[in-house]
Amino acid sequence: MTETNGSIYQTGEYVEKNPTYHVEDSAWKAGQVLRLIEKHGLAPRTVCEVGCGAGEILKQLQFSLPADTQFFGYEISPQAFALCQERENDRLHFHCRDLIAGDEPAFDLLLCLDVFEHVEDYIGFLRALRAKATFKIFHVPLDLSVQWVWRSGPIMREREQAGHLHYFTKETALATLQGAGYEVVDWCYTDGAIAHPRSVKARLASWPRRVLSTFNQHLVVRVLGGYSLLVLTR
Repeated sequence: MTETNGSIYQTGEYVEKNPTYHVEDSAWKAGQVLRLIEKHGLAPRTVCEVGCGAGEILKQLQFSLPADTQFFGYEISPQAFALCQERENDRLHFHCRDLIAGDEPAFDLLLCLDVFEHVEDYIGFLRALRAKATFKIFHVPLDLSVQWVWRSGPIMREREQAGHLHYFTKETALATLQGAGYEVVDWCYTDGAIAHPRSVKARLASWPRRVLSTFNQHLVVRVLGGYSLLVLTR
């Protein structure tokens, strides 16, 4: 399986641990993508998302992009695809198959959001994905921070609960994309741990990140973690 560790995504094990397929984060993620699209004046007529989960990110983007934009989601999980079909319409189309294995014409913009850290052969996956669109936007969780490496528990939870097989810093994520042949156009941090903490403990932990990041965001990302990397590439 090129896209993901297929054993957990196709058997239903992943949806048992993550029954919403992270729909609750979708509006926020769509907002991050839109900021990058608007910053660079992109005007995609076709938008594709690989590993689209429940399809809610594409649905949110449909509300904000022009009425002639067409959206296409690809997902290998039958359970996620069932959720996608509830959102399908004349501009929003979903496919339960591996995008890489198909021969679709190249899209204007491809989204790969919180995906390649799940893929066993992530370098091969990225190289194969490169020809599928003119521009690509990646969102990569930065699991490697001083705090997480020291404690080890959070990284193991991401492996067991979220299915992460690979762990990145900003530097290794960018180097991975460049090594796979991508031209990095722009990147920025996204502050998911601050924007939508999921527990009282997480809300308390967001405050030092929020305060300290006003002085040195790079240091906070490296030491405390809780951030992801949003990257625009060609």
